[in-house]
Amino acid sequence: MDNNVKEKIEYEISRIEKLINDAKPLLDLCKLKEPDFVEITASAQILHSFYNGVESVVVLFLKSIDEKIPNDSRWHKTLFEIIFDTNSKNREIIRRGIKEQMEQYMYFRHFIRHSYSSELKWSEMEPLVKNLEEIWKIIKSDFELFIKNN
Repeated sequence: MDNNVKEKIEYEISRIEKLINDAKPLLDLCKLKEPDFVEITASAQILHSFYNGVESVVVLFLKSIDEKIPNDSRWHKTLFEIIFDTNSKNREIIRRGIKEQMEQYMYFRHFIRHSYSSELKWSEMEPLVKNLEEIWKIIKSDFELFIKNN
């Protein structure tokens, strides 16, 4: 992996890390009590930003191994499949053990892009918000391993 790509990847990782750190007070609050409308809306934006950030890193990884980047109307789903199932180099980017959890973040990303904040349901968001920090630790570790091995 050339240094320019590595720097871009590390920058994107640092942006996700900053998001998680800056959101910590809200994430902690949501673990203690059911959030109000404003807190739910803010949490939704954090989840959306998180998943977009993960996708950004994955796209950079795929470019670094000369993998074709999906460019169809379902590109988010196709990218997800490449991350966990098949890419031409058979390189694991994120461990398969969190595939189902990450799929929920992907679905939420799609939902939030086409919804109004008043349609958000805490019961559906709660596991995503409460598990965000733990999921990020796993993904960040996998990203760091990918960087080291490529």
